[in-house]
Amino acid sequence: MSTISEISIGASTFALGDTLKAVPEATFGVERVVAHDDERVMPFVWATAPDREALEAAFADDPSVADVERLSDLDDEWLYRMAWVSHVQFVVHAITEEGATVLNAQSEQGRWQFRVLFPDRDALSRTYDVCEDHDLDLDIETIYEMDNERHGQYGLTDDQSATLTAAFEHGYYEIPRDVSVADLADELGISHQALSERFRRAHGTLIENSLIVGRERDDERKTAPEM
Repeated sequence: MSTISEISIGASTFALGDTLKAVPEATFGVERVVAHDDERVMPFVWATAPDREALEAAFADDPSVADVERLSDLDDEWLYRMAWVSHVQFVVHAITEEGATVLNAQSEQGRWQFRVLFPDRDALSRTYDVCEDHDLDLDIETIYEMDNERHGQYGLTDDQSATLTAAFEHGYYEIPRDVSVADLADELGISHQALSERFRRAHGTLIENSLIVGRERDDERKTAPEM
């Protein structure tokens, strides 16, 4: 059964650790990551920092990265293609050996936060063992399965997924809207209040599971009954 895990890895034992020491204000978000061979991966990385020249100088002195190329310059944010060439066994093994997919990755306070879809829990366990063998500073923060309740790739329940899909199909997200909240609630056979609550929960789940990595789940949201 497919398993999604949120994983934290210390930058000092993974990629760009020296860069983050030299430029601690820098932040990174991975757009896409591709396994190049069994020793390195080639991610596309969005970066922000107070000084681009200082950041790129840090890249040059960082043994964990090579072949850095700036692809886009948005004044305060830059897209780079680079090779991660050391301490990347976690990503290499997960992608090449276990068929995993990196859904999201970003740096935060000296650590990398990953959200990874594994084919099953055993694949996650084997990847963890590889990290242990290579002395990587890895913490598994959250695990949940895409089970019969269909929490799915973004953690949505069946009702939440159906509600967002219906809203999209009826033009709720168009500008101007093609359907009101009241009419959509009637279409779904629920009250206006229940629909508003479901929207709030579903949107919060989407934001947490697609934009925010490594945050502990709110216990109240896990136990509260679905409207």
